[in-house]
Amino acid sequence: MAKSEHPTGGLDRVLVLEVARVTEAAAIAAARLRGRGNEKAADGAAVEAMRKELAKVNIRGRVVIGEGEMDESPMLYIGEEVGTGEGPEVDIAVDPLEGTTICAKAMPNSLAVLAISERGGLLNAPDMYMDKIAVGPGYSPNVIDLDASPADNLASLARAKGVPVSEITACILDRPRHADLIAAVRKSGAGVQLIPDGDIAGVIWTTDSKETGIDIYFGIGGAPEGVLAAAALRCIGGQMQGRLHPLKKEEETRAATMGITDIRRKFSMDEMASGDVIFSATGVTDGSLLDGVHFRGEFAETETVVLRSKTGTVRRIKTSFRMIGTKAVARV
Repeated sequence: MAKSEHPTGGLDRVLVLEVARVTEAAAIAAARLRGRGNEKAADGAAVEAMRKELAKVNIRGRVVIGEGEMDESPMLYIGEEVGTGEGPEVDIAVDPLEGTTICAKAMPNSLAVLAISERGGLLNAPDMYMDKIAVGPGYSPNVIDLDASPADNLASLARAKGVPVSEITACILDRPRHADLIAAVRKSGAGVQLIPDGDIAGVIWTTDSKETGIDIYFGIGGAPEGVLAAAALRCIGGQMQGRLHPLKKEEETRAATMGITDIRRKFSMDEMASGDVIFSATGVTDGSLLDGVHFRGEFAETETVVLRSKTGTVRRIKTSFRMIGTKAVARV
């Protein structure tokens, strides 16, 4: 695995604030289209803003999780090179607007998300489904297993927490494909919190169960979002496993061209995100994790969480931008 050329190893800590600026720009752009019912327009605005901001960062960046292949997306496609062309070689995973539907409907928990790692540190996952399971930090290794039944995983987690299963709550995307999973969790005696979209936030919620009430994340969602969630957990601590869930043969072929020849392989968190990782998320709409963008007169206010695996730091950044037209021109 190729590493950054930073002389002390790992990424320069200046990048912590740089990646925050990138997600802040995307969040502000998307927030201007909250509640308009136009998912494509909101996502496009976030992508354009994120791409422009990435161009200012002193990195030699390569997008490994993006908005699709080069022939499918005009910007931030997989394989695109970003940054100034100076500085460390890094891999980048982006979701300029996590929760496009909930942003379009002005519902909670929409985010602008980015992860950056040393070159080779992020799994190059195709744009398809992934089966995922995740818990937060503080448990012995292997407390969860993607191959175990929901009941067994819930019982294992309950033993680790020292509580009955009835005090465990699982976060699951509200999708028809999860009907059997939801029924199995409820049959075990655990509770279920359904979310309409935004499974990156759902995974992160497991890291602070006392605050969020979420102990474990289950279910099938996007593979790119799985890598971003693994990057966040890599910084905060926790356990996560994922396995690609192709719906057709063409997706298996695509995965193979991206280096994943065993479609049944179970990826650990460290296999999805390794080395020095920086993760940034800025709220677009108000949510359990972050406040959304608030426009107050000539100012736009944002809240961002920035995580770094090397130091284990968690930074919450509240920023006020003076706006001229649609552009943020100063930070105060």
